[in-house]
Amino acid sequence: MTKDTFEKEKIKLTPEEGFDLVGIDYFADSDNKLYLVEHFEMYQDALNAKKERKNSEEYFILYKGAVGEYLCR
Repeated sequence: MTKDTFEKEKIKLTPEEGFDLVGIDYFADSDNKLYLVEHFEMYQDALNAKKERKNSEEYFILYKGAVGEYLCR
């Protein structure tokens, strides 16, 4: 997956409000490596769900910042 493709997928999955827990599917084709796991209203809930995952480094949280920038943790 190229960095450009990865960024486009992240933008596509970033919610207007709240926080999305997103996973990486290493076996999917190169344009669909990311998938939505669950949406949360609060960051702490998304963070706790990420920590509960077996391989938490394969998941990240997508959200929009205060001025509309796309953020990922």
